[in-house]
Amino acid sequence: MLGLEKKLMKEWEGKSAQEIADAPVTAIAGVTEADAEKLAAAFGIKTVRDLGTNKYFRWAQGLVALAD
Repeated sequence: MLGLEKKLMKEWEGKSAQEIADAPVTAIAGVTEADAEKLAAAFGIKTVRDLGTNKYFRWAQGLVALAD
């Protein structure tokens, strides 16, 4: 799937984009349970979709894109 396999935990490799979007953030390689708990507490983020659509992260991405 678009070369994203190395960015996912093994059990999520080969899943559809929709399945991964609805997966817990721990589906992303390197995101631990402790990280997931902090994201949930701070921003209400529980899924990959939540992370990707979080307004603060999107604002930051936009600002960085403008800066680069």
